Amino acid sequence: MQKGMHTDTERCVRAVRSKDARFDGWFFTAVLTTGIYCRPSCPVVPPKPENMVFHPSAAACQQAGFRACKRCRPDTSPGSPEWNRRADLVARAMRLIADGVVDREGVPGLAARLGYSTRQIERQLLAELGAGPLALARAQRAQTARLLIETTALPMAQVAFAAGFSSIRTFNDTVREVFALSPSDLRARAPRNAARPTPGALSLRLPFRAPLNPDNLFGHLAATAVPGVEEWLPHCLEGAGGIPVGAYRRTLRLPYGHGIVALAPQPDHIACRLTLGDLRDLPVAISRCRRLLDLDADPVAVDDQLRTDPVLAPLVDKAPGRRVPRTVDEAEFAVRAVLGQQVSTAAARTHAARLVTAHGEPVDDPEGGLTHLFPSPEALAALDPGTLALPRTRRTTLTTLVRHLAAGELPLGAESDWAQARARLLALPGFGPWTADVIAMRALGDPDAFLPTDLGIRRAARELGLPSTPAALTARAAAWRPWRAYAVQYLWATDSHPINFLPA
Repeated sequence: MQKGMHTDTERCVRAVRSKDARFDGWFFTAVLTTGIYCRPSCPVVPPKPENMVFHPSAAACQQAGFRACKRCRPDTSPGSPEWNRRADLVARAMRLIADGVVDREGVPGLAARLGYSTRQIERQLLAELGAGPLALARAQRAQTARLLIETTALPMAQVAFAAGFSSIRTFNDTVREVFALSPSDLRARAPRNAARPTPGALSLRLPFRAPLNPDNLFGHLAATAVPGVEEWLPHCLEGAGGIPVGAYRRTLRLPYGHGIVALAPQPDHIACRLTLGDLRDLPVAISRCRRLLDLDADPVAVDDQLRTDPVLAPLVDKAPGRRVPRTVDEAEFAVRAVLGQQVSTAAARTHAARLVTAHGEPVDDPEGGLTHLFPSPEALAALDPGTLALPRTRRTTLTTLVRHLAAGELPLGAESDWAQARARLLALPGFGPWTADVIAMRALGDPDAFLPTDLGIRRAARELGLPSTPAALTARAAAWRPWRAYAVQYLWATDSHPINFLPA
């Protein structure tokens, strides 16, 4: 079992007194004299240390009878970086809970995906997070409900079921218990947005820990965008001061339907506009967008580690806060990684666009040029290999991959054990270390995945005076662990490739 930060009382007190936003999401402060719980950066005068107790999750605070602070709104904190850094049982369970598995399949479904008994799951989550899977899912439902109450004009009954509650009574009771306000009171207190929202769209703010460098993050997504599935629009969302800003847009395949999201970087948040076919997909869509942009990372911890290498330190100091661009669909990215083997970015986009046109599911997008969902593994498993404009060995690699994905023999979802998934990938024909590691880095979310055979990495290594052979570079990179995937971003950024620049 991991020892959480909430057990270090002295460190937590220092963070609360300094109102350090970097620790938001790491732990929560429950105040014995007021019965409320806060994020570490709460703007109110800190309570006396003897009146503070610390919990590892909002759900644990709620279980202990505390309600959310109305000033700092702890339910809007970034997620804990622990669940992106680790691949143990608790971390995988938390990723699945964020993806809505408990709401859709219950605790038995969660346990089945992880290969453990429900008792083991509940025991480990309770020991580390102070709450079991049902309480953690309930806290997430409360957060989703508040979001819908404050950002939409939906009737409360629709809000309740969209947030995942089984009844309106449970919805009302939970909102009152967590926020000490009725749903109607929450809506009355919500700030009125002067901007006119797009009909049918939800406008949200996705928080992150500063600093965040958007250049390689949005640059990578825009430069590799598959036509019909993704696009960069130069004037899509409204930024600070009402100035139109560019946004990355894409289609989403979700449990209850499909959606379209637009994401744009702002100084203190990511502006997010979601259009969903079924509002029950909202928590999953938010979770996947946060994962796509690596918003729950702790950039200070990452950069501090990488700065210990004198070669990387100037790169980090020049543009701190780089994130790892990830994915909203692990199977989709695995297919695209195979299509990108030993070809240019433009060629990989062309191959993917052909698959989308031939096998993707059409969608309607009144705002832009999005036309399809990326094809599912089941759709691709039925394709004729002879129609693929690929070398024969690459066809075999692709068809073998999609056959395993469609049959459920290659799990690449939030429940995946990174080491096991990598080993299974390497066992497939045509999968070498580069393909397996780029999938581990961008699809599975392994923060320590490394690409020593990547041409861009080797070129950057030579220019910086680092070892350029894979074995020697891997040995040197041991000092960058457990953040080698972030080191890859800094090394890639030494090149002038479009992936490293925010589109104009």
